[in-house]
Amino acid sequence: MHDLRLGVLKFQRHVYPHKKALFQKLAKGQTPQALFITCADSRVEPSLIVQTDPGQLFVDRNPGNFIPPFHGENASEAAGIQYALDVLKIRNIVICGHTDCGAMKAVLDPESAEELRCVKKWLVNGKDARKRTMAKKLPKERQLQDVIERNVVVQMEHLRTYPSVSRALAAGELEIAGWVYDIEHGKVLEYHADTDEFRVLGR
Repeated sequence: MHDLRLGVLKFQRHVYPHKKALFQKLAKGQTPQALFITCADSRVEPSLIVQTDPGQLFVDRNPGNFIPPFHGENASEAAGIQYALDVLKIRNIVICGHTDCGAMKAVLDPESAEELRCVKKWLVNGKDARKRTMAKKLPKERQLQDVIERNVVVQMEHLRTYPSVSRALAAGELEIAGWVYDIEHGKVLEYHADTDEFRVLGR
């Protein structure tokens, strides 16, 4: 906690004064430009990756960047999505996985989470991604990257089952992107549905 408290003091003394006008504006409300759904992994920092200021991203994080299929008023994911689209009028959604994802490692090797009951139950949301990866019969060293990518695609499909999302898509008011953040190289791979592949963004 000591380091965290020092961080607060550093923010108050050295960061806030330079962005005071921004924070005073944000105190009156928010108008984020995107809903950013990503993993809870500490190495993934959305505002750093896309270079945004506070107030520009509405962030939803959980282990594995999962969006369970819609089953009624079922979870925090449903509440966050509905609020983002119907109240904040957000018109862009990014689902972002990342390399070396611990959740995806456990999806590939379910026994590794056998004693973590809550984790094991949550990882069920990755079963379809695992099935698609295993069907390719890839060499073991390629399976992790593939399941990371397939998981993003599956969660994009799940996202479309939410009423707020389907309505916005039908009205042409929403764009959904699937990304994988490469931690080591600082790159982002974006999904292209026409070829069913991920390519480095910007190329």
